Amino acid sequence: MQPPCSGRTSSSQQQPCFSSCFLSPFLVSENSHDNTSNSNTVNRTDDLTSATSSSLSPNTHFTNHESLPLLHESYNNFIKAFPQFSTTCEIDEIREQEYHHLNNSLSNICFDYTGYGLFSYVQQNQNSGSIASCSSSSSTRYLNLEQSFFDVSIKSMNLKSQILYGGHESEIESRIRERIMTFMNVSETDYALVFIANEVSAFKLVADSFQFQSKGSELLTVYDHNNEALEMMIDSCKKQGVQILSAEFTWPNLGIEWRKLKKMITCKKEKRKGSLFVFPLYSKVTGSPYSYFWMSLAQENGWCVMLDLCALRPKEMDTLGMSMFKPDFMVCSFYKVFGENPSGFGCLFVKKSNLSSLKDLGNATSIGIISIVPTLTQCNTSNFSRQNDTEKSNFRLPEFSTPEIQKSKTKKKQVEVEVTSSSTSEVVELQGMNMKDEKLEIECRGLDHAHNVGLIVISTRTRYLINWLVNALMSLQHPHDENRFSLIRIYGPKINSHRGPTIAFNIFDWKGEKIDPALVQKLADRNNISLSRSFLKNIKFLDKNQEEREWALETKANEVEKLGLSKKKKSPNGPGILVLTATLGFLTNFEDVYRFWGFVSRFLDADFVEKERWRYIALNQNTIEV
Repeated sequence: MQPPCSGRTSSSQQQPCFSSCFLSPFLVSENSHDNTSNSNTVNRTDDLTSATSSSLSPNTHFTNHESLPLLHESYNNFIKAFPQFSTTCEIDEIREQEYHHLNNSLSNICFDYTGYGLFSYVQQNQNSGSIASCSSSSSTRYLNLEQSFFDVSIKSMNLKSQILYGGHESEIESRIRERIMTFMNVSETDYALVFIANEVSAFKLVADSFQFQSKGSELLTVYDHNNEALEMMIDSCKKQGVQILSAEFTWPNLGIEWRKLKKMITCKKEKRKGSLFVFPLYSKVTGSPYSYFWMSLAQENGWCVMLDLCALRPKEMDTLGMSMFKPDFMVCSFYKVFGENPSGFGCLFVKKSNLSSLKDLGNATSIGIISIVPTLTQCNTSNFSRQNDTEKSNFRLPEFSTPEIQKSKTKKKQVEVEVTSSSTSEVVELQGMNMKDEKLEIECRGLDHAHNVGLIVISTRTRYLINWLVNALMSLQHPHDENRFSLIRIYGPKINSHRGPTIAFNIFDWKGEKIDPALVQKLADRNNISLSRSFLKNIKFLDKNQEEREWALETKANEVEKLGLSKKKKSPNGPGILVLTATLGFLTNFEDVYRFWGFVSRFLDADFVEKERWRYIALNQNTIEV
């Protein structure tokens, strides 16, 4: 048996923890190499499994959707099994006050968001309200930020030039930069932050800009699913003659096949130069956790490391130990408002001490680098009139402030900024902003909420909810069948204290045949539940699993069609499994997962899909092909 890993590396300890004793970098202490700590980890896992199993008591399985306990009864059983969940009520208060649109019984339940939310729903409504009120004046032209809060514009620069020279940035971009660096716990001394259009642009930008060597360079990735951003990176690397390597994941739990990955990382250490290791700490599809020992092992063996942070929960960066592990690149994404506005931008962090790994492209430009600028809407222009050759315009920025500023209750005041033009002098009033030393501060309530709640509360909440949901889904079984086919198959970890907040699953009928994930997604959407689809790949089946392999894997051509990929898009490489995914956010509550469980349970009715199809026809809607 392999000894557990401490997360450290030394000449005497080169073995990562391959025995699942160090599944997450966030929940295991630095001294987890001693036997007591390892035993405690096992005990915590056993305790969670026992508590989760009792959360549906006295039932262990359900064969009819009408037999499910009511919401109130289910919640009481849940709280009895997980009494510590009550310590996360602060999040329920935030949800009630700042995201009340999520609490409507007919509201859409969002299981398709990844990244970090910048603003709250209340902020969006406040900005919308201020726009509406501006039309009350007939003598003044008012400008306000739209509900989108900000806009983005493309910058014509390459990555290295952007980091070295930057260029002019708006005040709002400067404040957002500072706020994100603080939230992500990243030092401006160590890293440069470049705003990117999205995750796809970030991956391609790194691939185009990285200084691969003409011979022998490698790209090694650790992804158990098809990823559009990664495919763009692979395409770019292939054009540069880079050898592509991929980790494999062992069926059925889809853990890393560690022997192969270790061999790929450590071989040819002396000859390696200009190679890139791309690594996430969680699978964004299955929720599988990966030890960041792999990142350290790669660094020791001469790899440059790109860390994918897109699947992390808020504030998990605080525990990464950046002083110990400093990847060369980091990628994450931000959206505007949870459950309302998924648009946003990506962030690429580049380690300043390793700028030599980037190509010097001179005046060449790269696609994907953006600037963040205010979005202004002109209101009431028809009644606009000049007074004393002076135009007055009011516009409002959303309030961004660091938690420290927010707590100090810095006095708000108006600041007048004079803007001169060739013909007139405009006075622009900046209203409703927190000022500190005459410096604009903008309030990102979404980030502030996560910061104030903290990692422990967020992790506690999502850990109990995701494991309860896994157990509840697995409790659904088809009736009157000697083989007792489960309605649900979950891919990746099951009940596990270290798993991420995402589930990959499929639904099967009473004959054991998979129901088309696209159909399930459409039916979920009709029931106000938003799910995602993805394609699992790089799966390794052992000899004893060959029969299961033939049953589980699907042909690439069929899955490309089901994913809705156009001919221009890159199709998944090799066979794999098309799955549905549900991702829990830190604002997800018990009622959300209960409603999801209730929806899935309706597939226990053998006629459910057919009934839904005919109901849709009766409503004169477009039919869903079965």
